[in-house]
Amino acid sequence: MSNNDAFKYPEVAMSPCAQNTINPIRKLVDNLVINPNPNKEFIKLSIGDPSVFGNFDPPPEVLRAVTEAVSSGCHGYEPAHGKYNAREAIAEFYSSPKSRLTAEDIYITSGCSDALRIAIDCLGSEERHILIPKPSFPLYKTICGNRGIPIRQYNLLPELSWDIDLVDLESKIDENTAAILVTNPSNPCGSAFSVDHQLDILTLAEKYQIPIIADEIYQDMVYEGDSKSFGQLSDNVPIIACGGLAKRWLVPGWRVGWIMVHDRHNQLKQVRQGLTRLCQVIIGANTIVQQAIPEILTNTPQSFYLETLAKLKEAANLAYSELSKVEALRPIMPHGAMYMMVEIKVDLLHDINTDMDFVEKLISEQSVFPLPADMFGAPNFVRLVLTVPTDKLREACHRIAEFCLAHSLHRPAKRSCP
Repeated sequence: MSNNDAFKYPEVAMSPCAQNTINPIRKLVDNLVINPNPNKEFIKLSIGDPSVFGNFDPPPEVLRAVTEAVSSGCHGYEPAHGKYNAREAIAEFYSSPKSRLTAEDIYITSGCSDALRIAIDCLGSEERHILIPKPSFPLYKTICGNRGIPIRQYNLLPELSWDIDLVDLESKIDENTAAILVTNPSNPCGSAFSVDHQLDILTLAEKYQIPIIADEIYQDMVYEGDSKSFGQLSDNVPIIACGGLAKRWLVPGWRVGWIMVHDRHNQLKQVRQGLTRLCQVIIGANTIVQQAIPEILTNTPQSFYLETLAKLKEAANLAYSELSKVEALRPIMPHGAMYMMVEIKVDLLHDINTDMDFVEKLISEQSVFPLPADMFGAPNFVRLVLTVPTDKLREACHRIAEFCLAHSLHRPAKRSCP
């Protein structure tokens, strides 16, 4: 057939799986009008990657462990759920007197996002829903939508530092609830639950005999309060905890995470089989980084962890102090992770109706880019990243304050010249 013949190849349709896979962050960014003011440096407070600005770097011990792993000859396949010595090291590192872990409780994944996918896949189904927080990390919806797993959202309370509304959570539970997903410390909220609140959550889960999926990628990144891992606290509720190297060791691009199963009463025998099978979908995570895990966990100095937390707390204090002075804003002081949520009092701004309005105009006038938090389920909030260098963060806060004053309903009248 010649090129001139009138033949049209039929369009190939995407699958329902692909149609149902929606990343809210990508969808929002694609629709956001980003035209920074060319006269001002563009400051991005939107990217949850601690490596971007160069002021949060992994310690030399972590880099050396990977360099040595490259030379060790670990170039082949390993068990899909992870190298034994890496799983053993993770189990030892996270064991507590109340929850002793072994290598058999650990499943290594391709980042924490993959750990969450596997955990949700293993418990949820088209008939069994997952309870997720609101606001929350958008990936939860992406995973569930891709699989056709229904979700129900329970509210977090900004006036209580984003604690769970336990009455609302309980109202969403029924016989088809597969799991409660909790995020602690939280992206996007920067919250870190108190132990008392965690115990109340566990009491509710135990009452209805529901397992917990704990997104704990920011585990131990708490700079205010006594928050713990749910696995360390649970007596009876089975916990599937998802974590990884990305945030605490500041290497999100290395893509190695893990699932830790806290199962004191052997309630998850079938689930363990399912986790192993689901790990086999991608034939395992990066073997070079897996080889380095024992050295990373053993040799990273405590001073590195403390320095990271000190810098995050300093940034949180700075942003909170500066933005608390702005009449049209209400920052909520974070206690962990790398983020701060700030409420926009749109009724005090004369031409701002939504968080999207706020962000688009802030970018065009002041070249500052926080994320509109409607994408997380918190309309009229914005999320700030706290890993920006101090000078840039201070400058960004000053510009936000200037922007709010320019758009304020109570803007001071200009004094006329005599």
